[in-house]
Amino acid sequence: MAYQTALTIESVIKDIEAKKYLLPSIQREFVWSTKQIEKLFDSLMMDYPINAFLFWKVPKEKAKEFSFYEFLRDYHQRTGRHNPKANISGSNDIIAILDGQQRMTSLYIGLKGSYAYKISHKRWDNPQAYPARKLYLNVLAESEDSDLTYDFRFLTASEVKSMNEQKDPTGNPVYFWYLVGDIFDVKEEFEINNILFDNNLNMLPQAKFANKALFKLFTVIRRNQTISYYLEESTELDKVLNIFIRVNSGGTILSYSDLLLSFATAQWKEKDAREELNKFMDEVNLIGRGFNVGKDIILKSCLVLSGFSDISFKVDNFNRSNMLVIEQNWEELTNAFRMAVELISSFGYSRENITSNNLIIPIAYYIKSIDSPANFVTSSVYTEDRRLIKKWFIASLLNRVFSFMPDGLLKPVRTIIDNNPGKFPYDKIADYFRGTNRDILFTDDSIDNLLWTKYGTGDLLIVSSVLYPWADLKNNFHIDHIYPKSKFTTKKLAKKGVPEDKISYYIENVNYLGNLQLLEATPNKEKNNKDFDEWLKETFPNPDQLKAYKEKHFIPDVDLSFGNFEEFLGAREELIVAALKKELM
Repeated sequence: MAYQTALTIESVIKDIEAKKYLLPSIQREFVWSTKQIEKLFDSLMMDYPINAFLFWKVPKEKAKEFSFYEFLRDYHQRTGRHNPKANISGSNDIIAILDGQQRMTSLYIGLKGSYAYKISHKRWDNPQAYPARKLYLNVLAESEDSDLTYDFRFLTASEVKSMNEQKDPTGNPVYFWYLVGDIFDVKEEFEINNILFDNNLNMLPQAKFANKALFKLFTVIRRNQTISYYLEESTELDKVLNIFIRVNSGGTILSYSDLLLSFATAQWKEKDAREELNKFMDEVNLIGRGFNVGKDIILKSCLVLSGFSDISFKVDNFNRSNMLVIEQNWEELTNAFRMAVELISSFGYSRENITSNNLIIPIAYYIKSIDSPANFVTSSVYTEDRRLIKKWFIASLLNRVFSFMPDGLLKPVRTIIDNNPGKFPYDKIADYFRGTNRDILFTDDSIDNLLWTKYGTGDLLIVSSVLYPWADLKNNFHIDHIYPKSKFTTKKLAKKGVPEDKISYYIENVNYLGNLQLLEATPNKEKNNKDFDEWLKETFPNPDQLKAYKEKHFIPDVDLSFGNFEEFLGAREELIVAALKKELM
């Protein structure tokens, strides 16, 4: 391994564009955040070292023995996270990056690409939630972040326009966001002055800082030989894999799933493990309202569903023989897992209300044990199986059975399924774990504790799916306060005539299960902030319709006026407890 002459960032970016630099299939995917990229560019501007890179030279006659990928150019958190497969049919040797992919991809995205991450208040499956952002440098002021000197930020075009219009008290602009990639359009250093004149920056009080920032950016990207690197020329995959694992012990730590995927990639014979896993992961995560299944869960499920005696998530279990078994049975394993996710989705669950993806694995194992019938999710033949699986699934969610050490549950459940063919063995599983910290059986006390389920918590939809088995939670249902929350303030309650000694009770209990119901979006909007008794009279003038609504939503036959909230809550909680016991005990 030899140390090479350092390169400029400009030359590296050109070689990435020309696809001279590629990534070996053992590399993990890009994981850096915008903040990490911004800090990298600040480090360059401050002349801080960004560590050496490790390149791997693969002769063209050997390249066909390996798989390579292109660099990611435009990162999209939902639809653009995977590197495209590289075409290596050319006549040149391959230069692959063993160490430094995150930094090198960050340089490319910052200078030539874009970064789209989700806006926090929008749904993950909304395409409008991921606006493309490019890297800009504010040339008028230093960063407000105490850890940084230069103000680099990933911004949308509309954000840039809005911020560039802001003025300080003297009428001078606060920001001038310069698109970092435009530095490639500057052929000679003196042309930087044209940027200042063309944008009327030369007469501003901040002109000196702007001049300094732009000259520094030109220098670090176009002139400085910043990219120091070593070159590895061995074509022995075991040696290269070992080097890769060792050098990736720093930086953004190589996760177990990344490490194990590296082993899988190196050992599969017919399929490309990385491509297959990414393709399948994307597929299952788009089922229903969306899931958040990662590589680790899929790899773990492969160990369990393949029947290996040791299912520990460790390197030794991803040896060559085990990996070949997984490769040979990939379609069968993924078909069962996919069907398990489809089943869970049909129950109304998604990434929003599943507390552990490990719950998918026993369901997938059971489906595989009955040969993964194509109509398992819909056929009346499997109605009882689906009922028992859903009962186990909900009980496991509410009792947090996967909150620690999943192997302590996965192995026994797998054995119970093997020893009890015919139907999903809910009773056998419940008996096995009875009295342990993985007990899924409910008691009077544990049912009563569900009354403390609070508005805004993940458990609320789970409990709602028990109380409202008729509701398709995949569709547009809202959790609604029966007595409007907006009226539960000290001032408003007093105005309603609630006695002073009762006000604290009202406020403390407004968000608990007894005052919550599941409503479709349209009725919920119509109900809005109306008093409950008034809304009932307006909405259900027909006595039969009113009776049906009350039965469906566990509304007791008591005075429903605002002043009777305490009696209503106690009576409704009794009805809810009875319904939960019927379903869960």
